[in-house]
Amino acid sequence: MKRTTDIHQPGPRAWLGLAVILGPVLLVAMDGSVLFLAMPKVTEALAPTADQALWALDIYGFVVGSLLITFGGIGDRYGRLKLLMSGVALFGLASLGAAFASSPDTLIAFRALMGLAGATLLPSALAVLGELFADPRQRAQAIGIFAAAFAAGFAIGPAVGGQLLSHFWWGSVFLVNLPVLVLFLVLAPFLLREVATSRTGRIDVLSTVQSVAGLLLTIYAVKHLAAEGWSTAVAAVGVAGLAVLVWFVRRQLTLEHPLIDFRLFRDRVFTVAIITGLLPLAAWSATAYLSGVYLQSVLGIPILRAALLALPGALLLTVTCIVTPMLVARIGKRTALVTCHLLVAAGLLLLLPVASSGGVGWYIASTVLAGVGYGISFSLVAETAVAAVPAERAGSAAAIAETSNELGNALGIALLGSLSVLVFRLQGPDLAGTFGETVALPGLAQAVVDQAQDAFVTGLRVVAVTAALLHIVLGLLTLRRVPKSPKSLEDEGGAGRGGEGDRPEAAGAEAPGSGGEREAAMP
Repeated sequence: MKRTTDIHQPGPRAWLGLAVILGPVLLVAMDGSVLFLAMPKVTEALAPTADQALWALDIYGFVVGSLLITFGGIGDRYGRLKLLMSGVALFGLASLGAAFASSPDTLIAFRALMGLAGATLLPSALAVLGELFADPRQRAQAIGIFAAAFAAGFAIGPAVGGQLLSHFWWGSVFLVNLPVLVLFLVLAPFLLREVATSRTGRIDVLSTVQSVAGLLLTIYAVKHLAAEGWSTAVAAVGVAGLAVLVWFVRRQLTLEHPLIDFRLFRDRVFTVAIITGLLPLAAWSATAYLSGVYLQSVLGIPILRAALLALPGALLLTVTCIVTPMLVARIGKRTALVTCHLLVAAGLLLLLPVASSGGVGWYIASTVLAGVGYGISFSLVAETAVAAVPAERAGSAAAIAETSNELGNALGIALLGSLSVLVFRLQGPDLAGTFGETVALPGLAQAVVDQAQDAFVTGLRVVAVTAALLHIVLGLLTLRRVPKSPKSLEDEGGAGRGGEGDRPEAAGAEAPGSGGEREAAMP
């Protein structure tokens, strides 16, 4: 037995391969949030409308979330390393285009292309990672590092963007991707190997088109109605989008190889896990973006200092992601999930005292307290979802969990961001659609500026309260729906596993989107 264990111990090549993979993964996550602090600068340079600004922020997440599972299946059939290399190259080209975009529409288009490339990276990277580590325990450790890096990318994105913008123009937040991507393309052929593919099933193109079109049409209508008010034509677009989404769901229930297996949602623990993957990221992305605008454009804080103010919460979030498996081993999954929702809610409510005259201390306290809750949720969601379903459906569960994270990030900007725009439109001076456009108008009286700032801060508070209430409801739902773990997770043979319904063999063994072909990721 000892001899077998030694054979499966990963060597330096495996850990170097992991380090190389983490570079693009960190960038894919970071680019979901890197524009949060950069948007005031982007607004100055490109003058986007209200809905253009929101699209520039969230089109990336929507495309990634909509195509993750599709590209996971393509990688299964045609080679994960090939898809990973192609995706990295495309991500670099799209980043270069976004950096030099000359109009809001051009920026949105390149952000969408970055999202398409990002959707190829995540499932392929995790599958290639599985090939590097044959030993299950080492593989679980590597996947934990992968998950922590992904969460860290989301957390540090605004801080990195702020640091760059204190020295360079706004396009630098995209150019920073290029050295990391070039290094990957140089080293990957030497450190990584192609993963055996599986050609069972097929890629359902119609399902992919339905999911993307339904989401984009619905969100377009929500944004436009929030920013511009009622329009029959836009409302019709929204109804059409919802109809396409309903069609998409009905189609998935009839397919032998669905893009998303909605039957998994019959399991209440799985459902709670997926909602937990979506809601905290929605709250985090919306408040991080709005807080960045608040610090810079309301309080007048320079962007470098604003980035530094975001660091305590980002660092605590990242550390929490790493220590959560040990925490769960002691208090159980249900207690950890309930705690995460209550911490996020409490942190969000700390934004209520912020005002146009000040509130930096409340902002830092909010990010620190909520950061612990976010860290728990980011770390726990995928493992909880996978452990809640039969082992043969672990791939589908992991794919949906990863998709919920990306869509949560995009939906937070789209829906909660639109809510803040609506509040500003109703309470602001009614001179332009957004706060940024309003304060950029020449010759404004101070009273008008004060009204615009107060209206924006009110929108931030409304978003914080709305997200906090949703987390309280989800915490109560978790308390009712998730069974209490009967014993310590350490008794189940590994950190991050255990409790009712947990199976060690299902824990993270496969890339998101691989459609259940778990063994294809192993040599």
